[in-house]
Amino acid sequence: MAAPSSAFSLSPLSKARLAKAQAELASRDAKMAAAIDRVGPCTLLPRREGTHFGHLARNIIFQQLSGSAAATIHSRFAALVGGDAQAPDPHAVLALAPEVLRQCGLSTAKVRAVQDLAAHVVDARLPMDDLDGMSDEDVIAALVPVRGIGPWTAQMFLMFRLGRPDVLPVLDLGVRKGAQRIYRTRALPDAERLTKIARNWRPWASVASWYCWRVLDLEDAGGW
Repeated sequence: MAAPSSAFSLSPLSKARLAKAQAELASRDAKMAAAIDRVGPCTLLPRREGTHFGHLARNIIFQQLSGSAAATIHSRFAALVGGDAQAPDPHAVLALAPEVLRQCGLSTAKVRAVQDLAAHVVDARLPMDDLDGMSDEDVIAALVPVRGIGPWTAQMFLMFRLGRPDVLPVLDLGVRKGAQRIYRTRALPDAERLTKIARNWRPWASVASWYCWRVLDLEDAGGW
């Protein structure tokens, strides 16, 4: 296991920390400063409702689906499992036969993924209660053995669930496209190029990545 992370890297993003991140990013990077000015305040606060298991199960269900279709399937899944929709019981998930879960609209692959996640939680291969205190690298290492969870999903968990400040999803297409517009690169940055661009983002790469996503939402984003 990696060495323990500093309190800085483990402390989740808050309104105060987001304000500090924006100020520091803008002071050292004029192009990011312009993006911050155009987009406005960052709202990347961790989503803490429910449980880690519920959050990950929802992420698996939503993968590669439109928002409305995924929401419908997730609602059916929650109703079938019972209890709190945002905090489903992994034991209850494992108690359901795969063909029953398929009735929610889940594909066979997603049924296997959700039940594999539940199995990892029940037998403690995935130590849910320890994730908040683990380094980013150790969280990713704990999550990726679960079927249906790859490095990108693990990074999104770090950013949106745990609120980690310095996550850089180098393979995320939206981050790459946003960086291309902010920094006016001729080609879409690959992982190596994005890592170089992001040197000025540390230790706030999560916040800078959020601005890369958001510039794509601007009405005149093509002008970047």
